[in-house]
Amino acid sequence: MLLMFRHGLRVGEAVGAKCGLRWDALMWAERQIFITREKGSDSGVHPLRDDELVLLKELREMLPDSKYIFVSERGEVMSTDAVRKLLGRLAAQAGLDIKVHCHMMRHACGYYLVNQGYNTREIQDFLGHRDIKHTEKYTKLNARRFLNFDWGDL
Repeated sequence: MLLMFRHGLRVGEAVGAKCGLRWDALMWAERQIFITREKGSDSGVHPLRDDELVLLKELREMLPDSKYIFVSERGEVMSTDAVRKLLGRLAAQAGLDIKVHCHMMRHACGYYLVNQGYNTREIQDFLGHRDIKHTEKYTKLNARRFLNFDWGDL
């Protein structure tokens, strides 16, 4: 879930045989990962933070022969449905009173980046949007962008 949020991953970009995260996409020395995007989005390289690297190293030690980063208990690539069910269980444990779905992680990433002050073009590149109109929805709910409006003595 951490990687889905921080890298704005669609569920199929995190798991699944088509685009799921693979160990050979990790560049340990460079502290980066290649993200293969779905739906015609632009793939690209993202930096990895210290906590992500620690968790990935622990996971790799548990799964030394796996091709994919996220696998089922049987050692097969995790399905998107399994992630959906896992997220539902986590939401219930957290006491959330809303129906949670995986794509919320991607949206949360976009809204978080906007609220941190990153510009729309940077967020577009990060999320792999080819058309900026898909990124603009995140800026529409950010009231902070109006704080510097000078109303003078009105």
